[in-house]
This record gives sequence, C-alpha cells and structure tokens, in this order.
Amino acid sequence: MAYAYPPAPPTISGDVETINRFLQTPNVYARYLRTVIQQRFIGDVLLSGRDAPQGGAIVYEVSEGIYTDKAVEAVSPGGEYPITTITTGAVQIAKTVKWGQDSIVTDEAISRLLFSPIQRGTLKLSNTLVKQVDTVCLALIASAVTQTSAVTASWATIATARILYDVLKAKAVILALNQGYSPDTLVVDDLTYAKVVADPTVVNAARREDSGNPIYTGVEGFPILGGLRVLPTPNLPAAGAWVLDSSMLGGIANESLGGGYVSAGDGVESKILREDDVDQYRLRARRVFVPYVQEPASAIQITGV
Repeated sequence: MAYAYPPAPPTISGDVETINRFLQTPNVYARYLRTVIQQRFIGDVLLSGRDAPQGGAIVYEVSEGIYTDKAVEAVSPGGEYPITTITTGAVQIAKTVKWGQDSIVTDEAISRLLFSPIQRGTLKLSNTLVKQVDTVCLALIASAVTQTSAVTASWATIATARILYDVLKAKAVILALNQGYSPDTLVVDDLTYAKVVADPTVVNAARREDSGNPIYTGVEGFPILGGLRVLPTPNLPAAGAWVLDSSMLGGIANESLGGGYVSAGDGVESKILREDDVDQYRLRARRVFVPYVQEPASAIQITGV
C-alpha cells in the first residue's frame, strides 16, 4: 500500500463550519483582505517613501537642495579650500490619523448566504478605505504642488490637441530645475485618461502588436507616454493631469498601534471580533497613517486639459 508524504491536512466538512473557522483565523482573513486591496492604492505609488512615525508624528524636511550654498572655486597650490554652508530644507511635522470602519456579519447571514456576506463586506471595507487613503494623498499633492504648465490647446479638441508635446513640456520644466528629479508618472482622472489614450497621434505612434496597448485593454495595464507611466484614478480632487517623480515627491508614514491587529499589507490592518451576545462577527479594517510631500518641485500640474 502506497503512502503519501507529507500526509494531506485534515479537512472540515460543511460550508458553515469552514466559514466560521475562516473568521476565527485572523492571519487567513488578513491575507484575503490583502488580495482584495493589493495594487489599488495609487497614493502609495505616488508617495513611495516610507517612514516610521515616532510618538504619532513624523518630522521631515521640505525641498532640500542638492547643491551647496556657494559655487566651487579654483584652489591654488598649497592654498586652503574654501568653506561653504549647506542649507537644509524647512522642517515640517505631520501627525498620523487613524482611518477605519467595521462591517457586521450575522450568524444568520452566514448560514443562509454562506461566504457571500463576508466577501461583500470585505470588498466594501477595502473600497472605502482605498478611496479615503487616495483622497487624502491626492488632495495633499494637489495643495502642495504649485508649479503649473498650460496645454497648447484643450485635449478634448482632437484637431488641435498636442497631448504628447504638452506632457513632454511639463516634464521638461521639472528637469530644467536641475535638482536630480526624474519624472516617471503621469496621473490623470478617468476622463482625461480617455482623452490621452484615444488621441489619434498617441494611438498611431503606439505599437499595435503589443497586447498591452490600451486599444485592446482599455484601462487595464499602464501605458507609457513620453517615458511616463499613465495612471488613471477617480480620486483626484479636480479633473486634470500631474507629471511627477514618484521616487522623490514624498512618502507615507504608517503607524502600528498593536492591539491584536494583523497586517494586511500597505499599512492596512484587520481584526475580526466575535460578538457572542448578539450572534455576529464584526469585520474591521483600518489604516493609521500620514502622507507627506517632501519635494513639491518634483511635480507639476498640467492645466487646461
């Protein structure tokens, strides 16, 4: 008789038993929540820096230059080297905020609808958390970035629009600062994204053999325009477009408060509370964080799109 090694794990018979065991295993639920929210936080992409807050706040410097305060001078043989000062950026303090909410799943809902109430509840929790985090991050970027570059003509007017030129012009403004910035991202709202990927000049210049071309995928995948990845989002505070260097713009400080919460990735924490007195589970998702913009000059808003 053949024996399998390692032996198969024990199985649980009955849908309701399986669901209750799932809810009583926090790590398993956290992994499930992570699969729902992964790759949906655009704020985390644009503000790629990560710092651990101390005492519920983070201290950072804004717009620190990459050069010394004086130009390099010629040094004669045996002469002393000139001394220069080095100016640091303005110090800022940002305090973390706890965002989160609960969803209730009753025993009756599990018995009658099986996994569906948990799936819907988790999806809505994650969607709401994603929207809030992105709204906070994008509103901060929009308020901190003051550089603007006007379009040559409205992108909605196909006959006169010069989308690629306008994007490259905005990119050039950032590069001309000579501060080591390297713009890599174009962020747009959904309507502006449609204008960009449907522009005849952009479409004709794109490789048609590429299955990732927006002609075939729509909004799936991230097309490249002028060396910039194009990221659409419905959470911009106002319609428009921003060109930025995601490696320099800023970051997000995530705080872990403990208390039996399990990390679901990207700073998101989850917890499942069993309430036996009312025969139900309380599903909770939260994120304690603060976004910060450290190099506002590494981004620019394209106006008049």
